Amino acid sequence: MTEVELQELLIAKWGRSYDLQLRRTQGKIFLQVMWRYLEQASFPLTPEEYLEHLRTIVTYLNDWGCTEQVRSHLVHTKAKPRLGKAVNIPLDLGGRESEWLN
Repeated sequence: MTEVELQELLIAKWGRSYDLQLRRTQGKIFLQVMWRYLEQASFPLTPEEYLEHLRTIVTYLNDWGCTEQVRSHLVHTKAKPRLGKAVNIPLDLGGRESEWLN
């Protein structure tokens, strides 16, 4: 997956380029689809900075082998990011979780 493909998935699902964050909580790693999006006037990143941010996230997802999990979750979820409520995508790292959770 590339950063452009990830952005296209977000736009296809919700019509916006939502901000993404990786979070570690409760012994698990989640990809969070936040409520802010690139097309907002108040969004703090330029389009170039946004793509660079996605590139960093995609690098992790590719390294962890989680891209299909993310793609499938985005296609099938009925949840939508809204103010104060992110969409959480749990990432299954398999046997590699201990590398990232210690």
